Amino acid sequence: MADLMQMLTTNPLAKQLGVPQAARLRRGRELPTGAVVVGSAGGSPSLVRRTLELLGLPVEEALVDTPHTRVSQTDDEGRTREVPAPYPGTVGAVVVDATAATAVADLEDLRGVLRPALRALEGSGRVVVVGLEPDTAGGPTAVAVQQGIEGVVRSVGKELRKGATANLVRVDLLTDAPTTPTDLASTLSFLLEGRSAYVSGQVLHVGHAEEGRVTEVTSARPFEGQVVVVTGAGRGIGASIAEVYARDGAAVVAVDVPAGGQGLAQVANRIGGTALQLDITAPDAGRRIAAHVAQRFGDGARIHTVVHNAGITRDKLLVNLDEERWGSVLEVNLAAQIRINDVLLDPELPGGLDDGGRIVGVSSTTGFAGNRGQTNYAASKAGVIGLVRAMAAEPRLTARGITVNAVAPGVIATEMWGKVPFLTRTMGERLNSLQQAGTPLDVAEAICYLSSPASAAVTGRTLRVCGQLMMGA
Repeated sequence: MADLMQMLTTNPLAKQLGVPQAARLRRGRELPTGAVVVGSAGGSPSLVRRTLELLGLPVEEALVDTPHTRVSQTDDEGRTREVPAPYPGTVGAVVVDATAATAVADLEDLRGVLRPALRALEGSGRVVVVGLEPDTAGGPTAVAVQQGIEGVVRSVGKELRKGATANLVRVDLLTDAPTTPTDLASTLSFLLEGRSAYVSGQVLHVGHAEEGRVTEVTSARPFEGQVVVVTGAGRGIGASIAEVYARDGAAVVAVDVPAGGQGLAQVANRIGGTALQLDITAPDAGRRIAAHVAQRFGDGARIHTVVHNAGITRDKLLVNLDEERWGSVLEVNLAAQIRINDVLLDPELPGGLDDGGRIVGVSSTTGFAGNRGQTNYAASKAGVIGLVRAMAAEPRLTARGITVNAVAPGVIATEMWGKVPFLTRTMGERLNSLQQAGTPLDVAEAICYLSSPASAAVTGRTLRVCGQLMMGA
């Protein structure tokens, strides 16, 4: 049966009736076609400019809306109003450096830069604002202003159309370890490219990594020669994650339960990886993963990234939820990750996690907001969020340059999602700013960004891949 909302949006009357129009999103490593314009709020956009120069992106000065730069515009009914001076062409992205915004008046600078740019923003355009962590910004006013920027960005994300997105990046400039352009480059590149198609209204944090820990954002195959382990790789999102890592040069170890062995073998063969049939809840799962890596890739081989994608649901209202349904979800989705991490983090274990390695968990927007009939699932996915936040500060990771992050997908168009009742599915796909479901590729691209050798300054974070879902934070 055809998607009812899709039928409505293709009707000529749909737009006149105000039916939401789902745009085709720009995906992959494509950059915007229009100009990348740069502005500032409160001071000079030096960090942003130096980062864009590092990425080799040509930039233009953003126009600023003031009473002196506006022009008169007459509509079809003869009414005249003052509007910002138009850009000479389309704007592909507007990047605003707001790290110097400390006074309420500085928020006017942000409005002044954004208003003209948004009027000229192309389809799948990008709005990126770079600010400070509020608690490091200074006195109460500075903290309030930096927090206020988040309100602006989240609201703009809900106002944009045609597949455009808006995101906020917070950096550390007033600490002992300030963020550098090299630290920021990977995140800014991800947000400008189509890889971030389904990421909007989000707040990312970029800290500082020790010299030598961050590689340049130059290669289209950043995982060349690296071993990556993906659990739950036999289908759906896990298969897409494995495919994207292989595309980007990794030697992929695809892991799934024996019952999914056929699908797992197909994925491994398709990407030229290796398959490991394994129940991740087995007490020796971590050691078996390490042994597989050591055996298949030779002496000295170690894991660059482990992606904990495997997960299950056993949905029931809490009043009907027994011990088995409760325990099985917590065991697969959370406890098994903890045990495997503890094993692979042993620096003496052959085939274990390498120095400068990456751990990426897969959470869910349900981990932020909860969901009816999913108390066990919400507990496990909220647990993943807490786990990566806590692990990021552990000396056993920081001393070796290992980062740990998570992604939290929203509504993703998988085979499992296709089995959700029609009306529930249709409504769920429209309850986000992009008015559509995401794809497994969107989740995979976010995971590869977090685990990139160039993303060493990002750790302890959970990135929502949800199109700015109207649920939770």
